[in-house]
Amino acid sequence: MPFLGQDWRSPGWRWVKTEDGWKRFEPFGHALQGGNSQLNDISHTVILTGGDDEMYASEDCEFAAKKRKKDHCRNNTDSQCFYRENWIYVHKESTRERHGYCTLGEAFNRLDFSSAIQDIRRFNYVVKLLQLIAKSQLTSLSGAAQKNYFNILDKIVRKVMEDHHNPRLIKDLLQDLSSTLCILIGGVGKSVLVGNINIWMCRLETIHLWQQQLKNLQMNKQVNNGLTLSDLPLHMLSNILHRFSDGWDIITLGQVTPTLYMLSEDRQLWKKLCQYHFAEKQFCRHLILSEKGHIDWKLMYFALQKYYPKKEQYGDTLHFCRHCSILFWKDSGHPCTASDPNTCLTPVSPQHFIDLFKF
Repeated sequence: MPFLGQDWRSPGWRWVKTEDGWKRFEPFGHALQGGNSQLNDISHTVILTGGDDEMYASEDCEFAAKKRKKDHCRNNTDSQCFYRENWIYVHKESTRERHGYCTLGEAFNRLDFSSAIQDIRRFNYVVKLLQLIAKSQLTSLSGAAQKNYFNILDKIVRKVMEDHHNPRLIKDLLQDLSSTLCILIGGVGKSVLVGNINIWMCRLETIHLWQQQLKNLQMNKQVNNGLTLSDLPLHMLSNILHRFSDGWDIITLGQVTPTLYMLSEDRQLWKKLCQYHFAEKQFCRHLILSEKGHIDWKLMYFALQKYYPKKEQYGDTLHFCRHCSILFWKDSGHPCTASDPNTCLTPVSPQHFIDLFKF
């Protein structure tokens, strides 16, 4: 049975030369009549003359426009592939309804991480995900996913250079990515990277350029005649420090003023931070005592994070619907068929996102 859809696998059109020019011949239900080869139904034909070689039927124009748009998206390295839906069906095996399986690169293209980095709630989440991909999943990305990955990374670096927010996170990400690429490029003979080796060398040089830009980043001192952080009472400053979940953020804030430094060295502050991230059994295995015989909770925190993962905290994450097997941003939603969709949702951590596509 012939294939009638607009697909590159279809048999294509047949053209017949007549006195009036070339005419498209419909092979289904039409036949050539005599030596003139006239077509029965002129409504579905297009005449190509010497002065008008670019005329197409309306359906062909629409198909050609779609193809040009798709080719432009593929060839333009500064653009990202956009999709109408910001969700993806996660299937790991072929069924009668769906063939093939979903890959990490396909999910990375579909979930619009380029827009997510503009949301302060999702910024840390996306950066952590990019870092995990850089460490272990870089070789599994397709060519299109690679472009999206480095385009998003470029936007993140530009954003940090403009607003000076979270430069430490990006420095750690670029360091991990640079180390991974140096190892993979050294094993080029094993075909571990998808794409030309020269492209990866250019990307590595770009990463080094980004690292140098972040290294030279200067924080502009803001002139403000109003209320500043130093004007707040001690109990409010202490309350602010107790809300931090990252030890490096506490240390950085403690470098602002002598008062904040004194508050950042509080033993109870670091004790609560350790209790938040780690279990009591983990404390007993790595006890660190100070010269006075007390537990040094600050050193304990940095020692424990070398052996155990910290508790992750994000303002917004991807969600997975167990009923539909769909991965999506909660604000965007997805076409759920469950009677109570909220009971089927599970927050997806960056590591869980990676694990979803391990086969």
